[in-house]
Amino acid sequence: INPELQLRVLEQVRQPKLVLCDTMNLWISQSRDKVLEVLSRVDVALMNDSEARQLFETPSLIRAGRRLLQAGPRVGIIKKGEHGALLFADNDFFAAPSYPLEDVLDPTGAGDSFAGGLIGFVAYTNDPSVDNLRKAVIYGSIVASFNVEDFSLNALRRVTPEDIARRYEEFVEMTQFET
Repeated sequence: INPELQLRVLEQVRQPKLVLCDTMNLWISQSRDKVLEVLSRVDVALMNDSEARQLFETPSLIRAGRRLLQAGPRVGIIKKGEHGALLFADNDFFAAPSYPLEDVLDPTGAGDSFAGGLIGFVAYTNDPSVDNLRKAVIYGSIVASFNVEDFSLNALRRVTPEDIARRYEEFVEMTQFET
């Protein structure tokens, strides 16, 4: 939503446990200063790779992530679509792949599904720590993977907690390696 409206909502919230925001290219183009003001007032900021590059005027997502943290949130998450997500925190960096799919029917809403899965996991666990946000990024990727397998909300209507748990275990298996 419009960053001015986001700021008005934030003014009404009393003692939140965690404030997360998302943005879009339109608001960065039209209200860059207000977007930066919102970022200064949240705990976690989400944006996709093109938004991060646009807002911080750099082709480097690593540089954009560091600048995102300088803007104010304690955690910044840059979504990279089918290429996963990057999590930035003060002394932490986490790069997660997306859940691999052979067929994608409709990517519409994948970013919002990612955000919903992420914040849903944080709310479920009641743990806004950076370590738990790393896991939440994986859950966000899993929810988004279900979303893109069908049109609109059709796939999400059929997803069960067991489906999500199964994909989480598959995700762990696919990304685990020995040092």
